[in-house]
Formats: sequence, C-alpha cells, structure tokens
Amino acid sequence: MTASSPSPSATFAEMRAVLARLPGPDEAARAKVRLRQADLTKPPGSLGRLEEITEWLAAWQGSSEPRCRRPRVCVFAGSHGVVARGVSAYPADVNTQMVQNFVAGGAAINQLTAAIDGDLRVYEMDLAHPVGDFTQGPAMDEARCARAMAYGMMAAETGIDVLCLGEMGIGNTTSAAALCLALLGGQAEDWVGPGTGVAGAALERKIETVRLGVERHRTVLEDPLLVLAALGGEELAAICGAILAARMGRIPVLLDGYASTAAAAVLQALDPHALDHCLVAHRSAEPAHAALCARLGQKPLLDLGMRLGEASGAALAVSLLKAACACLDGMATFNRAGVSGPV
Repeated sequence: MTASSPSPSATFAEMRAVLARLPGPDEAARAKVRLRQADLTKPPGSLGRLEEITEWLAAWQGSSEPRCRRPRVCVFAGSHGVVARGVSAYPADVNTQMVQNFVAGGAAINQLTAAIDGDLRVYEMDLAHPVGDFTQGPAMDEARCARAMAYGMMAAETGIDVLCLGEMGIGNTTSAAALCLALLGGQAEDWVGPGTGVAGAALERKIETVRLGVERHRTVLEDPLLVLAALGGEELAAICGAILAARMGRIPVLLDGYASTAAAAVLQALDPHALDHCLVAHRSAEPAHAALCARLGQKPLLDLGMRLGEASGAALAVSLLKAACACLDGMATFNRAGVSGPV
C-alpha cells in the first residue's frame, strides 16, 4: 500500500509535549515473562537474546503474553536537494521509480514482508519537491518538518504488534551523516560512508558536504529538533514521528539501518529514554552504523552485511521476534514435561 503525504498541522511544541508524556515499560509484564522463561525446559538463559526479546516485547506491549502476529513494515520515501551536489551514485529520479517498484511488488522489501506475513506500507513524502540543500540553508522549516513527523505518526495504528521502520531516499545517508555529526560530534569522516556506492572524488564531496552543512547550522546544534529540520529529510522526520506514536500506542519498534537509526538519534538526544521501546534490527554495512549503535546503547539483532534500506533488515528481524514468542508460548514447563529442573 502507498500513501501520499497530506498536510497535517503540527508544531515542534506539540512534538515536545508528546515527548514529555511518553509511557514507561510495564515491569510487571516483564517480570511475569522472566518467571515463565525460568520454568521452561531449558537451562536458564540458554536462549540468549530470544529471552531478552520476549521480555522487551512484554514490557512495551504491556502484556505478559507477548505476540508478533501482526507486524507492520513501513517505508518512508523522501527526496533530498543535496543530491544535486553529486553525493550519490544514483539520480533523484530513482525515488519515484522505486516507489513504483514497491507498488508493483518488485522490490526486496516486498518479498521480505511477504515472508514474515507482514503488512507493508509505503509512505510517499513530497517527492516532487525535495527538501533544500542543507549547505545553502535549512533542509526544512519547522512547519514542513513537524508536518512530516505528524504524518509518520499515522503509521502506528491500533492492533499492530511491532512496527518496522525504514526509508528510501537518494542522498539520505548524507543527511544521516550530517545528523550524526551535529548530534554526536567528531569529524565528518567519522560518519560518512559509501551509501549507494560512492567512492573517490564523490566520497570526498559527500564528506565536504556534511562538513559544510553542519558548520552552516552550528547555531542550532543545541536543539535536536532544529537539527532535524536543518539537516534531515521528510522521511527521517516521519520516522521520528512514527517512533513517538508507537511509544504512545505501546507498539515495540524495530529500526532498520543507518538512516533510520540516525533519525532515531534525534529523539534520544531529546530524551535518553525515548528509544527504550526500540531495537536496532541489523548492523548495516555502512561503516558508521556500528559506532552510531554503540553511542545509542543499541546492539543490533542481526549482522548480515546488508546496506539496502527499505526496512529490509527490520523485516528480517521479525522472524527472530516470532521465534522468541513461539518458544515462550509453546515450550513445556519442567513440571508439565516431567523433566527434572536444575538442582
């Protein structure tokens, strides 16, 4: 399914108000799952992160019977004016072409979503009007950025068990690198990678573009939302909105790769607990993603050398969530199975 961006009215003040009332985890549900895990026919902790996953799902779904039957996969597609600086191996026209490919069912994410029996939603932002070149001025004003966040909030509908968040946007690893540099410091070289496959002079242009952009907007670096507007894109802002709405709706979130995680970093810069209901699904082959995950305190679930985007890694990780829930639900207890427990 695709959806074109409407024009919901929103402000940064409203987004800050949402951040101020984010619900916490259901610790009682987490404790009940932990107790059940201890009574299943296995050595304590022997299922490793699968056990952690069920506890995490319970805490954020607010249920001692966590589930992963209705996953939603969201791809937000945006367009970036900074592409004109030659920072990508592909032209901006690919944005619209790939959305058409999603609709036709021909992309990798179509196949991966079908494999997990998921619900794929593709959210087309304002592709005909790219956000601005952030080396020349802000990528977005507050109104456009807040609208994109509000649009992203629409993805977190009632009844979803887990929300997989990804993106598609030529040039958005340049924006992601700029966000990381602005929020986390270091040098442009620390955060810039090949993205769609740039190397040599194109990679140098990408590094210089990120350096110039962050320097131009140095006066707003103390406010993460202004950083998002100055250096981000509509699809990255929409991911931030989806994360917030998922938290309010008690929907756990799987983040995809570098760009999605960079968008999420904006929220953690605003509130260190804003991403507690999120897991990074996979470690992207984009070099800076590992460092970004470490700075956010995230340990990706998978490491398959992928760097596609499109929520591909997040969709794959749903299989781990399904497996974790199946073990919790289906395994016998020591007493039921007639198996002696630990002494």
